[in-house]
Amino acid sequence: MSTVQTACRSRPTRQPLLLIALAIAGATALASQPAAAALPLEVSGERLPSLAPVIEEVSPAVVNIAVRGSVEVRNPFMDDPFFRRFFGMPEQGGPGQRRRFQSAGSGVIVDAERGYLLTNHHVIQNAEEITITLVDGRELTAEVVGSDRGSDIAVLRVESNDLKALPLADSDESRVGDFVVAIGNPFGLAHTVTSGIVSALGRSGLNPEGYEDFIQTDASINPGNSGGALINLRGELIGINTAIFAARGGGNIGIGFAIPVNMARAIMDQILEFGEVRRGLLGVNIFPVTQSTAEAYGLDEARGALVVQVSPGSAAEQAGVQIDDIIVSVDDRRVDDPNQLRNLIGLKRVGERVRLGVMRDGQRINLDATLQEAGTVALESGDAGSIDPALEGAQFSNYTSARPNYIGQDGVLVTEVTDGSPAAQRGLRNGDIILAVNRNRVRNLAELQAAVEGSGAVILRVRRGNQNLLVPIR
Repeated sequence: MSTVQTACRSRPTRQPLLLIALAIAGATALASQPAAAALPLEVSGERLPSLAPVIEEVSPAVVNIAVRGSVEVRNPFMDDPFFRRFFGMPEQGGPGQRRRFQSAGSGVIVDAERGYLLTNHHVIQNAEEITITLVDGRELTAEVVGSDRGSDIAVLRVESNDLKALPLADSDESRVGDFVVAIGNPFGLAHTVTSGIVSALGRSGLNPEGYEDFIQTDASINPGNSGGALINLRGELIGINTAIFAARGGGNIGIGFAIPVNMARAIMDQILEFGEVRRGLLGVNIFPVTQSTAEAYGLDEARGALVVQVSPGSAAEQAGVQIDDIIVSVDDRRVDDPNQLRNLIGLKRVGERVRLGVMRDGQRINLDATLQEAGTVALESGDAGSIDPALEGAQFSNYTSARPNYIGQDGVLVTEVTDGSPAAQRGLRNGDIILAVNRNRVRNLAELQAAVEGSGAVILRVRRGNQNLLVPIR
């Protein structure tokens, strides 16, 4: 909750009498001046520049979103095996308590005829009731069509015969220095408008688990702006406001981020077609290219993604990608680091064909790959005992964060653990997501099996709910 603070001076002095006298004198002086002291609407017959016409045109398409829901609140000690054994609690624990919550955000109508809106996934997460408010005061109930945690995009739908949508720009044409306007619901202040410029393009690294290609802007964005519109001066939507770098007290410091509308549109199209996002999988394990790596491989600059493993049967293997290749571009878009490669591939559909620019033996070559569906490479599911006897009793399957109702990065999902089995005794639980073996990242069953084979000690890094844990296996 925000508060508006005013500064006042309470110590009694003679200054107020002096200020009153000065004010009266000033008012008398102003009264003797010509009446045209007010700021004119026109200068030399021309109207002063204003954003008002654009704002009046687009405001009906930007809505306030009110969310009611509940979240499960668990005692952290319930996840501690020692605590459960000491107090005689069941191994799997019971359900936690539910806590009710209310939150607010913003949204943008992008299809008036069908009633579709775009907002952020984090705005409507765990929502049980969603109400949108239009600029004219109408309140409508919205339903979630689909949501994607990885890109932080959600699609809502409302029923109304009198809606107005924002036209969508081509965000790839945005340039640093373009003037932009942000419209949203910061701190509950409905339909607040701020302006600025595009400060940077292609920003990433805010959320290691997300797919990011942010537009950075200095237009003031604050809590409650999430899901709102970032528009250009033609009144076209170029981005969905989603995140800020905040001061310690939570205020705006002029660094805000918006999801490019081209990305949002691609995610929305998949949600409307499939009900979820089906991301393509390349099937490589990659490392960053350091300066020493660049020198060793004869590169002019330290950039790209070094391929250290190619999954058998993957799109990468079928395209001819090899270990020691350095991927430097995807569809002619420059790749500077592994995170950027992950973003570029993760925003493409299953079955989509991509052209990879690869440095091999000092020469640049191009390879064409057709992306596969996550979870179709090599092993798809099965008994983990075939990977290692210490994992007997667990059932694994490939996992991708595009699946609904799960939270985490791509990895290996523990779908079942038999009570009393070796896997249960070592601390694995249903719903765990295995992300790494001995600090080596694994994204599917094939990579997990390769990482475990031939290793002495095996320590799994797993994601359990919102926690990362280490589980020693042997």
